Amino acid sequence: MTIKPLLDRVVVKTEEAEETTKSGIVLTAASQEKPQFATIVAVGPGGTVDGNEVKMFVKVGDKVITSRYSGTDVKLDGEEYSIVRQSDILAIVE
Repeated sequence: MTIKPLLDRVVVKTEEAEETTKSGIVLTAASQEKPQFATIVAVGPGGTVDGNEVKMFVKVGDKVITSRYSGTDVKLDGEEYSIVRQSDILAIVE
């Protein structure tokens, strides 16, 4: 099964959260922060959103930084993804 985003939405696969701190302290799942770094898996076609034309600036394979609490988390075939709007992507990491 595949996810095909609509309009200005982007499907990202977030990187795993750090399980230990730099000083070696092991973190519980509850205390781990939601990662902000992700890889784009699928990109919507863009189009008209709320009366404004939206052009997509990201592409599949880009590594990006997203807003911390943005998007909708989904699980498909045992993999976890987030669906975010392009405007929730803060930067492309090169």
